[in-house]
Amino acid sequence: MKTGITGATGQLGRLVVEKLKGKVNNDTLVALVRSPEKASSLGIEARAFDYTRPDTLAEALKGIDHLLLISSNEVGQRRAQHENVINAAREAGVKWIVYTSLLYADRSSLSLAKEHADTEQLLKESGIPHTILRNGWYTENYTGSIDGALQAGAFIGSAGEGKISSAPREDYAEAAAVVLSEEGHVGKVYELAGDTSYTLKELAAEVSKQTGKEIPYNNLPEGEYAKVLASAGVPEEFAHAIAQWDAGASNNDLFNDERVLSKLIGRPTTPLSDTVKRAI
Repeated sequence: MKTGITGATGQLGRLVVEKLKGKVNNDTLVALVRSPEKASSLGIEARAFDYTRPDTLAEALKGIDHLLLISSNEVGQRRAQHENVINAAREAGVKWIVYTSLLYADRSSLSLAKEHADTEQLLKESGIPHTILRNGWYTENYTGSIDGALQAGAFIGSAGEGKISSAPREDYAEAAAVVLSEEGHVGKVYELAGDTSYTLKELAAEVSKQTGKEIPYNNLPEGEYAKVLASAGVPEEFAHAIAQWDAGASNNDLFNDERVLSKLIGRPTTPLSDTVKRAI
């Protein structure tokens, strides 16, 4: 029984591989990556796997029984790339696909949601048994901005008083490893998020507390926030996307209090303070 992990050298993929290595034999795992030479440190079999080369994918999936499809990082190209993988999986006889989707993919106002919802529909139409992991926000999406906030003297955003139930990548990786290594998850859709939520004002307060510097949170209208990001060197299209995601947070699109993630991993999700501490 072989399990393939797409994007295994990415930020989430590497963590999933490490978590799986603690649960199953290494020789049952296959890293499916664009550059197999970059996967040598993973200590498992690696095969060339490029979402954009559909004619090569079925061959790479030969002998793979279970597949973790980690969503492509090319926003705007995801639907087509995922369709390539799903078609190849059907051709290769893959028996089960686990897909990393987005929290509330079927109803979220985030611009990211449509490609995830489309992929979920493609999986339904494929006839391949599957499980959907609707991952909430990664805490690192915000803690990655701490350096910039310290330099600027403030956090900025458009999330208002929106509550964000995030967890670090490691927690979501652990959930994927649990699902892939256990029975009973086929056909399930899991809405995954951190146990506790916070506003960006509360994030700024936590950073202030840990650094000893007063770092306020300045809330901006979505369009103004996009302009500030663009002026700081963020490509304009991406700047508008980031601002739109923040605006989605203001609608609580990133809030969930069902604690499904902690139930799956068998422990509380990692607190915001721990991830902030690690980032600092």
